[in-house]
Amino acid sequence: MAKSADRCSFCGRTRRESRILVAGLEGHICDNCIQQAQVILTEELANDKRKELPDFLLLKPIEIKKYLDQFVIGQDEAKKVLAVAVYNHYKRLAHAKEAKEGDVEIEKSNIVIVGETGTGKTLLARTVAKMLNVPFCIADATALTEAGYVGEDVESILSRLLQVADYNVEAAERGIIFIDEIDKIARKGDNPSITRDVSGEGVQQALLKMLEGAIVNVPPQGGRKHPEQKMIQINTQNILFITGGAFDGIEKKIANRLQTNKIGYKADRKHENIDKENILEYITPVDLKSFGLIPELVGRLPIVTFMHTLDHDTLRRILTEPKNSLIKQYTKLFELDKIKVTFEEDALNFIVDKAIEFKLGARGLRSILEGIMNDAMYELPSKTTAKPFHVTAAFVEEKFRKTSMARLKVA
Repeated sequence: MAKSADRCSFCGRTRRESRILVAGLEGHICDNCIQQAQVILTEELANDKRKELPDFLLLKPIEIKKYLDQFVIGQDEAKKVLAVAVYNHYKRLAHAKEAKEGDVEIEKSNIVIVGETGTGKTLLARTVAKMLNVPFCIADATALTEAGYVGEDVESILSRLLQVADYNVEAAERGIIFIDEIDKIARKGDNPSITRDVSGEGVQQALLKMLEGAIVNVPPQGGRKHPEQKMIQINTQNILFITGGAFDGIEKKIANRLQTNKIGYKADRKHENIDKENILEYITPVDLKSFGLIPELVGRLPIVTFMHTLDHDTLRRILTEPKNSLIKQYTKLFELDKIKVTFEEDALNFIVDKAIEFKLGARGLRSILEGIMNDAMYELPSKTTAKPFHVTAAFVEEKFRKTSMARLKVA
């Protein structure tokens, strides 16, 4: 029998049964036990790291709006509503213990933002999450289906947030989820159908408990759930849900409710002051219900705000003013090749006019700029002598005519 000095003090393996037997003052340890100890140590350190929650930066509503002003141009009403909602939500989390001790329990208020594509809905939500330093993810409602059908379950939204939070459940439970294209899951009609509306009303029903606050079993890697899969429980009580959608055609429902087309002797004087160019200003939860969102879902999205259609002046400011504006990005790209680029005012106005003409919103500005600047970005970096590059209106018009967008006919 081998002496104790020739055995691992942990598992009892002999020197012959192990590759290495490391000697200590009063014992030995084999290579297998060293590897197992390394795994345990790694897991424990990871758990300790996950327990350390980073503090979120909570500013007052006016300060939140000032921060948003640096990245989002215009949309003052939406920024005020979002600033107040976010401040109240995270103030509620910061004073959670005090709220439990008192008689009044403050409930969360989820948000729905209505506006055309390219008006900045996603940018607003992302900027707020960046300011607060909390986990943030974007989910597309069009990919969701009712449980049991081909597509993504609503729990996949929480899987993405969990992945962003590096699987720190506590951090994920105070994050922000932006559900885009929420209007695409509106029910198709009030008439009963022989087939289930699994990607419309079915998804709305599945979202109800998650939006209100419930403990949800989430598959760690996303995808569909199956019985033998290990689940992670997430409490959605303190997760702020911001939803957004274009709600194409909701203007007609608002106009019908306001009776803006009413004429004659019985016309109500109070409708004369309605701004028909910005009819979304008058949106209410009633309009969301008439569009096709079920009343239960509308009730869980109590804060409704809107995004103005971007006019020429706003788009012009978007090009140059924000910290991450397109012109600043292109200037930086050329600076990396030691090329100083400047843009003529008329050239910028031409780009804005085309974005309005094609109804592309702020996203259209990048598409147009990419087409115009492609040749310059291809040729200039290879030139041995870098010279200042001045983008004129004539240059912009000439390059735009060569792009595929120039051949499009505006409806």
